[in-house]
Amino acid sequence: MLYTDKLINEPFIKYQIMKYLEEKLDRAGLASVDIQRTPIVTRITLEVINPARIIGKRGRLINELTDTIKKEFSIENPQISVIEVREPFLEPRIVAKKAARYIEMGKKVRAVLHFFLHEILRAGALGAEIVASGKIGAKGARAKRLHVSAGYIPKSGEPGKYSVKSAHLSANTKSGVIGILVRLVPPGTIFPDKKPEEAIPIPKVVAAAEQIDEETKPEQVSENVGS
Repeated sequence: MLYTDKLINEPFIKYQIMKYLEEKLDRAGLASVDIQRTPIVTRITLEVINPARIIGKRGRLINELTDTIKKEFSIENPQISVIEVREPFLEPRIVAKKAARYIEMGKKVRAVLHFFLHEILRAGALGAEIVASGKIGAKGARAKRLHVSAGYIPKSGEPGKYSVKSAHLSANTKSGVIGILVRLVPPGTIFPDKKPEEAIPIPKVVAAAEQIDEETKPEQVSENVGS
């Protein structure tokens, strides 16, 4: 019984810690949280755009986070390390966050998706897809789904499970909630069933999506629109 409780509680505690850190460190540009528990310590690795916002003067903020995690979540000897994100457009959570913010500002959803797909591929990703689903359009419109993709994205099997980075966030608009799913394959990823390519060609319509606020709607890359 104790073993079963441990199996249930461990993932739940990790989830609580991750949600707490995501909310607390949102302004620092949090990309990912990795938690590894050992018999001696609990190692928490944070990937962020701006490490200075987390570390603080003389490590004050890091110490506060460590103390809070220790007390609020009953974690013994937590150790937090911070890694700087070198390329934000290769981090799905950061891309989804930025896309959600632009959509909340009223930018055209399709143009936003094309723009960020362009930036992901320009950063060197071997493949990427962005999906927006929900109340896209005027208030009262039916829910629909927009999908843009380019390059190679495995959908199943071991490659799809371990080689693809993904994140899902929501944009709260006047017409309703729009879910933003970002999936990408980082540069340098090797697939056993696929020959390595020097570069992923960027479709012309994606390459042309340089401005989010442009009035004209770009054509679809690999786009499925449905209710």
